[in-house]
Amino acid sequence: MIAGYRLTHRLGEGGMGKVYLSHTPGGRPIAIKVIRPEVASDPEFRRRFRQEVRSAERVQGLFTAPVIDSDADGPQPWLATAYVAGPSLHEAVRNHGPLPVPAAAWLLAGIAEALQAIHGAGVIHRDLKPSNVLLAADGPRVIDFGVARAADATSLTRSGVAAGTPAFMAPEQAMAQQVTPAADVFALGLIAAFVTAGAPPFGDGSSPAVLYRIVHEEPDLSAVPAPLRELTARCLAKGPADRPSPAQVIELCRQVTGTGPQPAHGWLPPAVTAEIDHHAATVTSLAARTAPPPPP
Repeated sequence: MIAGYRLTHRLGEGGMGKVYLSHTPGGRPIAIKVIRPEVASDPEFRRRFRQEVRSAERVQGLFTAPVIDSDADGPQPWLATAYVAGPSLHEAVRNHGPLPVPAAAWLLAGIAEALQAIHGAGVIHRDLKPSNVLLAADGPRVIDFGVARAADATSLTRSGVAAGTPAFMAPEQAMAQQVTPAADVFALGLIAAFVTAGAPPFGDGSSPAVLYRIVHEEPDLSAVPAPLRELTARCLAKGPADRPSPAQVIELCRQVTGTGPQPAHGWLPPAVTAEIDHHAATVTSLAARTAPPPPP
């Protein structure tokens, strides 16, 4: 239990903490991220975390998983977001390969729309990557927005380890310069290459090597399908001012998908859709098994 929420299943973990499945009193599934003690022990992290969670609570977008509850002052800080029944984009590409062009374009437009909501609330994601994008039956959901900024305040980052994920950082992040919303657009370009080509455009290897290539070299977009190559290249411009806005990204995606609305269902390949259905069935089963007995 944490703050009255029953933790029924561990969904995953990362550098910041562990994520658990829980439910609201009315039975709606939620995801609760519990911050690691070694991170939470830093007073400056606590201050930043409180500030960022307040900002994140203002984000209301169709393609985000909104923050619905939190506690930045307890023994273990935590925040709860709406649960998304589906795999992460990272899992989907790893298990089923790159997305076809129409699905990739719908995905990128959805993420760009999420960035509009996030940036409109005064938040910069700072750690937009495939594992922070969840796939639902009706579109993508961006999670963990703004939390990376709180991590910037920890003793870990002050000792020289940057918050964020090197393979999905913008050049200005890699060089510890001022970060603006345009950094999230660069990350969106990295995602575009990953989901269509199946590999990051600056290659693999050690973090310093990847960061060097991000700052000094051009991305390899040869495997990105032609309809999305220009969009990807524009997002990956070295200069923040040279990148498109999220609204421009949406328009470029519409040129690929046409002017019609996104399909309500079936926008993803069947294998990914089946995985979404499996996630939803699993959550339903866990809720049934872990529900407290009715009162006598």
